[in-house]
Amino acid sequence: MKKKFIVKEHVDFTNIIQKGKYYKSKYFIIYIKKNDLEHYRFGISVGKKVGNAVIRNKVKRQMRMIIDNYKKNYQIGMDYIIIIRSNYVEGAFLDIKNAFEDIINKINRSNKENKNEIQ
Repeated sequence: MKKKFIVKEHVDFTNIIQKGKYYKSKYFIIYIKKNDLEHYRFGISVGKKVGNAVIRNKVKRQMRMIIDNYKKNYQIGMDYIIIIRSNYVEGAFLDIKNAFEDIINKINRSNKENKNEIQ
């Protein structure tokens, strides 16, 4: 993932979490909010309850890989914050990948419905 596609600032994280819409899964929570940019951005947060530093870094690497696999499904001009739950470590990678795909599809469906209501 390139740097321009990453949410780094704490202020941005808190703003997206407080004002954005969220979708829950067994393994993570995804917050979304519109941004004024010409591209989407992602932020990943892994708390200490998930595991030690080695496990947290592994989780972030896996999530980045999953994010890169579904590039075509993201909406331009959106920020996504992924907060990893402690159940993530217990789940199989394929289950986590499927859960992520389901949530992204759910986000896209709900945004299409909102656009149709506005028009």
